[in-house]
Amino acid sequence: MVGHSSHEITRLLQAWGDGDQRALEQLTPLVYEELHRAAHHYMAHEAPDHTLQTTALVNEVYLRLAGVRAGKWKDRAHFFALCAKLMRRVLTDFARARRALKRGGQAPHVALDEALIVSHEPRADIVSLHEALERLEALDGRKSQVVELRFFGGLSVKETAEVLNVSPETVFREWRLAKDWLLCELRNEGPDGA
Repeated sequence: MVGHSSHEITRLLQAWGDGDQRALEQLTPLVYEELHRAAHHYMAHEAPDHTLQTTALVNEVYLRLAGVRAGKWKDRAHFFALCAKLMRRVLTDFARARRALKRGGQAPHVALDEALIVSHEPRADIVSLHEALERLEALDGRKSQVVELRFFGGLSVKETAEVLNVSPETVFREWRLAKDWLLCELRNEGPDGA
């Protein structure tokens, strides 16, 4: 997440954690721009008619951030790692709600003509991915973090390396191995799998 000094964002996060509300006012536009970029990166992989928009995703992450104590953020890297995790949770919750509606849930009766409209389901099953990531996290937390930061957070290899404090080569290797593992897991969840 390029653009603003890592030190500047870290300084503002720490000042906000110490109770300085002006720091929050200065921090918001800096991180909003970067979170919007990350959300846009993720949403670019969704169907064009996906009902959750980039701005709504970022706003929901902000709402969830309000429930997190500001003092918990050590630095910029930790803050954006938390934002990627929150983005993953928002997307998973959204997908679960859509899945529940698809299965009936509290959905109103739909006439046959209305049912012929093309589905608005996301291309990837985000709930299955979330569950597979939880299994990966139990086996290898860093690989799970790499996927979360790259896929949900939209970070580049270099940015992910900065957040995790490892080399870009390590991130690239972990990303490749995690993708292979997840693909295998997701295939096994199909009708012919586990």
